[in-house]
Amino acid sequence: MNTINIHFLGAASTVTGSKFLLETSKNIMVDCGMFQGLKELRSKNWDKFPFPPSKIDFILLTHGHLDHTGYLPRLVKQGFRGKIIGTAPTLAITQIILKDSAKINEEQAEEINKAGYSKHQPALPFYTIQEAEETFKYFYSVPNSRWIPISDEIRCRFNYNGHIIGSTFIELDFDGRRIVFSGDLGRKKDLLLDPPLKPKWADYLFLESTYGNKLHPQENIEELLIDLVNKTIHNRGVLIIPSFAVERLQALMYLLYKLYLKNSIPNIPIFVDSPMGNNVLSVFEQFPDWHNLPPKKLQNMYDRIQLITSYRETWETIDNPQPKIVIAGSGMVTGGRVLTYLKQLIDEPSTTILLVGYQAEGTRGRQLLEGAHEIKLFGKYYPVNAQVYHVESLSAHADQAELLDWLSEIKNIPERTFLVHGEPNALDTLRAKISHQFNWRVEIPKLNDIQKVII
Repeated sequence: MNTINIHFLGAASTVTGSKFLLETSKNIMVDCGMFQGLKELRSKNWDKFPFPPSKIDFILLTHGHLDHTGYLPRLVKQGFRGKIIGTAPTLAITQIILKDSAKINEEQAEEINKAGYSKHQPALPFYTIQEAEETFKYFYSVPNSRWIPISDEIRCRFNYNGHIIGSTFIELDFDGRRIVFSGDLGRKKDLLLDPPLKPKWADYLFLESTYGNKLHPQENIEELLIDLVNKTIHNRGVLIIPSFAVERLQALMYLLYKLYLKNSIPNIPIFVDSPMGNNVLSVFEQFPDWHNLPPKKLQNMYDRIQLITSYRETWETIDNPQPKIVIAGSGMVTGGRVLTYLKQLIDEPSTTILLVGYQAEGTRGRQLLEGAHEIKLFGKYYPVNAQVYHVESLSAHADQAELLDWLSEIKNIPERTFLVHGEPNALDTLRAKISHQFNWRVEIPKLNDIQKVII
């Protein structure tokens, strides 16, 4: 038996920045995400990485979201030269997200330098488009549900877990001893995806806890959308839906398309203003086995939506006085084209904002959710006169009941279960539920903890 040091470098006692480093005969990191949300968290992205990147042999990606992949270009810049492994759709999504993130970084740095409101002179992008593209040469795709040897005594397996296209939980097997990383778990019932597969054995378990203290409400999302669309038409306003570019955007498009086909909503223009989201649609076309939208239905849905491809079209959409629906990134209102719409329209009582899914602490989405009277955009404060609504039923994350159900087929008692990727109350609540229901040893690691496990 060997002792492994596990470094909790992100998503420990917080949601974002997933990074778990295992010191073994091959140094393995599971996920490589950026911190998001509160400024004190975002500033950690700039800290020196606490382990020599050149000594990391493999990075295994559970899925492509920024809080699981967004640190990759920085790690490569600091000397990482190993393999970055994931399913083919995960790597395709990661390429799109990293290039988009780099573009936003460059644009924000340029905007800040022009406006002169940075404490740093000059403000630098976290990484550039070129640095993001340099990362892709280390990508290595693997099939799901098959064991992949990464050394004589270590193998890994990527298993479907819903959440977004390509998303997986990861099993690491050390001569029969198994460490399981849940990644972000999807829903049992999803518009576009199958339910997550479940692990059968885990000697050590890393479990996400985003909704560890909540049950998703039984909302009628179709009725809410019908109501908001009708209000938008009556008020001659704009329904703005900040949306994550992966999965939620496609789910919203599909829902609106369904309502239109049933004549439940009028023929209101629907604009999708998310360059990254437009690119993600091509991933859905490329990997039809990873979702439940038939190609013909996918194409018909595209034909119903107007895809915006340039800032000129963004401004034309804003200036057009007709009632409309705009779906734009980003989902937590941290960046992307949605900021431009809000800057121009958030002070209008005829504007409606529909927040979809999880809103992390410290994000503009959370501020709006909590009733903020003003929000800061591009260095200035704007009054919130728009009506704000929120739905959780479109969340891509499992709720407490679904998390507990995901554990139900594990045949053994894990020696240790680590709860990660959650805010303090969610972590504490889920720990109590698992301890009571399964009588397992459950721990909540802190950021930068190093835990020793026996393999």
